[in-house]
Amino acid sequence: MAGATFVEKANGSSFTSEHIYGAWWFTVLWAVLAAAGIWLAVLRRMRRPSVVALHASFVIILLGAFLTHVTAQRGRIHLRLGETTDSYLVPDKYGHYAIHPLGFKLTLDDFDIVYHDGTQAAADYVSKVTITDAKASRQEVISMNHIVSCHSRRLYQASYDEDGGGSTFIMNSDPWGIGVTYTGYALLFISLLWMLIDPKGAWRKLLSHPAIKRGALMLCLLLGMAPGLQGEGWQQARAADMSYTLPDSCADRMGQLYVVYNNRVCPLETFAIDFTKKLYGKEHYGDYSAMQVLSGFLFWSDKWMTEPVMKMKNGALRSMLHLDKYVSVRTFLNPQSGEYVLKRPVEEYWRGNQDKLHKQAAMVDDKIALIMEVCQKEPLKIFPFTQHATTAWYSPIDALPSEMEGEQQEYVKQILQLVQDYAHDGDYEHVSETLALLGKYQQRYAGMSLPSNARTRAERLYNHIPFVKVLFMLCLTMGFVVLFIEIHRLTRRREEDTARRSAKGLRWVLVGTMLLAFAALTMCLALRWIVKGTVPMSNGYETMLLMAWFVLLFSLIASRRFGIALMFGFLLSGFFLLVAHISNMDPHISHVMPVLRSPLLSIHVSMMMMSYALLSMTFICGLTAVVVQMIHTLRGQRSLVEEPIEALAVLSRIFLYPAMTTLGLGIFIGAIWANVSWGTYWSWDPKETWALITFMLYAVALHPGILPSMRKPMTYHVFMILAFMSILMTYFGVNYILGGMHSYA
Repeated sequence: MAGATFVEKANGSSFTSEHIYGAWWFTVLWAVLAAAGIWLAVLRRMRRPSVVALHASFVIILLGAFLTHVTAQRGRIHLRLGETTDSYLVPDKYGHYAIHPLGFKLTLDDFDIVYHDGTQAAADYVSKVTITDAKASRQEVISMNHIVSCHSRRLYQASYDEDGGGSTFIMNSDPWGIGVTYTGYALLFISLLWMLIDPKGAWRKLLSHPAIKRGALMLCLLLGMAPGLQGEGWQQARAADMSYTLPDSCADRMGQLYVVYNNRVCPLETFAIDFTKKLYGKEHYGDYSAMQVLSGFLFWSDKWMTEPVMKMKNGALRSMLHLDKYVSVRTFLNPQSGEYVLKRPVEEYWRGNQDKLHKQAAMVDDKIALIMEVCQKEPLKIFPFTQHATTAWYSPIDALPSEMEGEQQEYVKQILQLVQDYAHDGDYEHVSETLALLGKYQQRYAGMSLPSNARTRAERLYNHIPFVKVLFMLCLTMGFVVLFIEIHRLTRRREEDTARRSAKGLRWVLVGTMLLAFAALTMCLALRWIVKGTVPMSNGYETMLLMAWFVLLFSLIASRRFGIALMFGFLLSGFFLLVAHISNMDPHISHVMPVLRSPLLSIHVSMMMMSYALLSMTFICGLTAVVVQMIHTLRGQRSLVEEPIEALAVLSRIFLYPAMTTLGLGIFIGAIWANVSWGTYWSWDPKETWALITFMLYAVALHPGILPSMRKPMTYHVFMILAFMSILMTYFGVNYILGGMHSYA
């Protein structure tokens, strides 16, 4: 399966579907695996009901998949408005279509795209149809996450014609396979949870393991180097003249205006922050806020063209042109000829020369293009106009609708110029008054498209608090502080009572700090939830935050019994937050696609993030064990290492069982969501495949009775370290290398 994901990257999904996943030998491999599992269960006289149910569920799921493979029917139906059909089309591998009877008549009455108010972001795709069979005729609505069934055939909204005059549906009929498969899913969910609550099960026995009582509460030594947190260094921006930007009060007033950005209506300051971060790498420029930077380019563009507000990454372009770390737009204009310095490399980039130098030139060109658009006020879609209950937003340079009155058109064209004139004269009182009137204009003409006051306040609060930056610094600092304290303890002898009191006091400090970090991260995610209107888990940035949240939650819960969980929690959550902060993940808040607006998706992603967080704990346990082993070996104290290594192995297994439960729930709830959304519960997408690989790999560690080597603590730890590579591949490798439907890099 792992190899197939790379074959798919090279040859496409159709090739792997035909020659690997859909091949007869691949089905035989699954059958052999299932048969071997059944034989081994009989041979070992498997009797515990929870274990029997768990393994039986996989056999039933595979049987359901086989029935789907040999009996299911799937095809496409395309209808224009008013058309009726009683058949569907099934493509073959040569691109030809066979016609099959549908069993009833389907008529497309209407199709509509529902947009989020005031934007062009689709909220849903809705087809109104009439279904007619021998008994009756009824009207139905087919939309994303809302299917219609008739005579065991299910209809899904798939796509639509560009002119809005037609719609395409997926027809899926799986009367035998899906019922068996869902039975297997239900048994799997029950048995996974049963595995945790079974009083005689392996997990409940681990909770009372003597190794935990002897040594797991002891913080073990974890060696590591602090990551490069120096970030941007101490370089400060060259101070811009305050006469060439709005003062704080006016800039803040302007930031409260609304704009359509990322296909949603949001405060203008949100656009200003993203604009400044894209140019400078930070949310401010020296002592100037993002809104002051934006207003500077809007109203004093000539002056700000000379400001070194563009950050240059190290690379071939910077070396070739001998550029500083921060440069201005004027840097790329030849002072003698006025020629654009990047013209040739950018043209060569778009002709196909995409080496590092040309890629960097294209990135800088994007920044300059954005600045030019801002200077022309093109992105400032701050003027709403509502007609027939539909609102559209315009910038001062847009072509305005003929239905808009002449005076209103003149207002749209001239109001920002008036603000600029007042600003150039230093008349900031009139600037504030004019901006306040513009805010009233938005309230009057925006219809229902403006976000609620609560959503606006949440977004402004989110914009003003750097949650992720502060939290990753706090968590990593606390994690390494605890590490160094433990190093100090290992090198000194103390009286037992004194050490116990000191450890108790330290624990309360750590718990209090972690509770504070957890509350702050909860607030961060809650604010994003309020602003988006959906659970924040739709991109890489948000899932990293969610994973850090689960790490802190599980660490707080586990710390009541295992003190080592506090250090793990700080370090892991800190690293997850650091990755979110410094990586190329997109922190923008935007509307999610209609197909993603499903409660099943929220449950699916939550379960996957829980499992990854818990499996990360097993990785840290393994890494700690290896380092402790190395230190004691170098000191010639190998006889002292067995107890903490065993305790760490037990602690790791305690994390492993709920991790496998949540991973299994997450994978197969995701399959149910896929089936509800587009009619197939498993499509061998690379992330699906790697999640299944991860599930199967970690399941190896749950079978020490079959694999005696897994009973050895150090062998187990090494395996868990290596198995964690599959999680890295599932989360990062698929996103950045393989791609696919689940790629949100």
